[in-house]
Amino acid sequence: MPTAAAPIISSVQKLVLYETRARYFLVGSNHAETKYRVLKIDRTEPKDLVIIDDRHVYTQQEVRELLGRLDLGNRTKMGQKGSSGLFRAVSAFGVVGFVRFLEGYYIVLITKRRKMADIGGHAIYKIEDTNMIYIPNDSVRITHPDEARYLRIFQNVDLSSNFYFSYSYDLSHSLQYNLTVLRMPLEMLKSETTQSRQESFDIFEDEGLITQGGSELLIYGRPVYVTLIARRSSKFAGTRFLKRGANCEGDVANEVETEQILCDASVMSFTAGSYSSYVQVRGSVPLYWSQDISTMMPKPPITLDQADPFAHVAALHFDQMLQRFGSPIIILNLVKEREKRKHERILSEELVAAVTYLNQFLPPEHTIVYIPWDMAKYTKSKLCNVLDRLNVIAESVVKKTGFFVNRPDSYCSILRPDEKWNELGGCVISTGRLQTGILRTNCVDCLDRTNTAQFMVGKCALAYQLFSLGLIDKPNLQFDTDAVRLFEELYEDHGDTLSLQYGGSQLVHRVKTYRKIAPWTQHSKDIMQTLSRYYSNAFSDADRQDSINLFLGVFHPNEGKPHLWELPTDFYLHHKNTMRLLPTRRSYTHWWTPEVIKHLPLPYDEVICAANLRKLIVKKFHRYEEEIDIHNEFFRPYELSSFDDTFCLAMTSSARDFMPKTVGIDPSPFTVRKPDETGKSVLGNKSNREEAVLQRKTAASAPPPPSEEAVSSSSEDDSGTDREEEGSVSQRSTPVKMTDTGDSAKVPENVVQPMKEVYGINLSDGLSEEDFSIYSRFVQLGQSQHKQDKSSQQLCSRCSDGVIKLTPISAFSQDNIYEVQPPKVDRKSTEIFQAHIQASQGIMQPLGKEDTYMYREYIRNRYL
Repeated sequence: MPTAAAPIISSVQKLVLYETRARYFLVGSNHAETKYRVLKIDRTEPKDLVIIDDRHVYTQQEVRELLGRLDLGNRTKMGQKGSSGLFRAVSAFGVVGFVRFLEGYYIVLITKRRKMADIGGHAIYKIEDTNMIYIPNDSVRITHPDEARYLRIFQNVDLSSNFYFSYSYDLSHSLQYNLTVLRMPLEMLKSETTQSRQESFDIFEDEGLITQGGSELLIYGRPVYVTLIARRSSKFAGTRFLKRGANCEGDVANEVETEQILCDASVMSFTAGSYSSYVQVRGSVPLYWSQDISTMMPKPPITLDQADPFAHVAALHFDQMLQRFGSPIIILNLVKEREKRKHERILSEELVAAVTYLNQFLPPEHTIVYIPWDMAKYTKSKLCNVLDRLNVIAESVVKKTGFFVNRPDSYCSILRPDEKWNELGGCVISTGRLQTGILRTNCVDCLDRTNTAQFMVGKCALAYQLFSLGLIDKPNLQFDTDAVRLFEELYEDHGDTLSLQYGGSQLVHRVKTYRKIAPWTQHSKDIMQTLSRYYSNAFSDADRQDSINLFLGVFHPNEGKPHLWELPTDFYLHHKNTMRLLPTRRSYTHWWTPEVIKHLPLPYDEVICAANLRKLIVKKFHRYEEEIDIHNEFFRPYELSSFDDTFCLAMTSSARDFMPKTVGIDPSPFTVRKPDETGKSVLGNKSNREEAVLQRKTAASAPPPPSEEAVSSSSEDDSGTDREEEGSVSQRSTPVKMTDTGDSAKVPENVVQPMKEVYGINLSDGLSEEDFSIYSRFVQLGQSQHKQDKSSQQLCSRCSDGVIKLTPISAFSQDNIYEVQPPKVDRKSTEIFQAHIQASQGIMQPLGKEDTYMYREYIRNRYL
């Protein structure tokens, strides 16, 4: 057994649904198709869901025999060859879940996926397409006239837009939580954890809305992956004007937890690799407030719905945050403070009163930090730089919360101490650093201003993360560098996605807007986004809210009760205290949970205690089991791989998409570029960049790879072998002509670098006599590669034209590709190779005196 906990990397990844009149058979296999599981779903029950797991692991041959027996046993007449009793319904890559409205249950399957990111060898996929299948048989189906309308409302939530999942990585928790669990002693997990997954059918079930993006930062050939994950809360979820403030349980509207993960991609193991993360949160102001959209105004007036003198709802909200993130909780309030008519200032005054009331009962070292800053006022001022002020706030925030890194401070940081690094907060442990506390940013909508503020805080944290991994010499990043441009694009995509989901349009004000370097055409785009947001809020938000309520299970359809579209409001669905009497109220002074306050500043959810250990699930494996073998799952030696389909080559890269195309400029991603020097200015917008990626692909030499889209029921393959189409970017395609408008006419010249600058020579020039002689010897050596006796070799060498003496230059005894004798390796070289292998497994050799002396001399000569 392994001495430490390890994540399950290989599970059921391919599914095939087979159909008979009485049952559905869901056959699942791992990616290598060496292990199979079978799930039986009864189709004779009109309204109940009956699922049977036989708890047996099949081989491929056993599954084929089982399906053959099922086919033979379900034919209408015994021995009849013309008709089949078992039909292949659909192929899939995961199960979203089961859902029922007024009739029977449906099963929702993921039929198409696309790889979007990689964290420690764990693949993160985006749902590209789904299929919803009705389970009961037609003979037992009880029809209802309103079933079709509920189905249409449910399908208004597009699962193919920004829903992500992973088979082996827990996306619902932060990297700090996941790696903290892996660091727990195995004996403690064995003794405290009662649940077991040994006999479970391990299929994926999606649990929430997560947006994700990943890019590659290439630092002098060293790949570093920057991944941005946004976890949207499923509680009190909805659209812009219909969900404001908080509900009675302290859940706020538009709450999104944003995590940026930085990892050294050269080592992908969680135990031996270098990983760092930083988490921040956005969410509506935690008060009882709303806006009435019936007036058809662009900015409806803000009204406080309930008087809350003891800040009850704010206390519930901040108690949740203390449990999830620890202390300190830092509030960055960006709403307006000076207005001719009170609008946003109503929220500021109430929030200040609530925080002041709650802080008087907290211990002084764990009080809530409140930072008010009128961002709109500073934006209008010509004398103030908005981002400079945000950078000062970001520095103070990151110093208080710290960040997570899974390795101790490097020795170079001790030799070259930095004042900013020494002032860094958080919790320092033997295995690295932990983030304690969280930054909570809000404006009125938590969209435009909040996204820019979070970008500045994330940029500051990214500098500390790069410094902790030894990639930069000072924890500071400047604008107009390839690294910051790549990070800015990630945050803009992240903000656009959240804005579309909550507000109905993309971001109106971006980072370039607050830097005041946006092009003049951006103003017209902002106007169009504002009109799109207003139209969506006025005419389509109500239907979207109904879909969200049905999709998240807030509303359960039942016969004899009003339908979803008949409700005058959904207020009673989200505020449960209006439907029943509340239990005993919480204390007005001791408003926190006692267990949470004991472990501060550490978050209670990450503390090793009996209550948290009971939530974990442990499955026992041997050291070399396939389920925890990251190497086989990542590299997949059992299948033929193509470079065009490799995710790490297709993802956004700082060297390819942002670095200047001339070699004479410093290739460092931390060098400040002029606007006309960046690769982004050459490639233009995202569509042009994607066209350039397609243009670099090799064209019609091979047919396009098969899609991951599910095979139809006419397929004859019973094993469920489906080739993957890892996104449209990875397809081979014919070169795409780029538009000849504006600067894009220069793209073919700048994308391809001159051959002289890349290789040092121009192959179109003629060869010199010396080069031609070397090439002739190489050709002659290839002709004499087969095994020959010495006499024939001597005769061949005398008769060869243009070569006086042909002597073997190989280290082998004979120049023969079929029969060679490997050279002997001395003991020292063997020890060096063994130490290298052990280092890849996380077993480091102690440094000798000579190594330490040599390293100190290098540091002294280089930096001191």
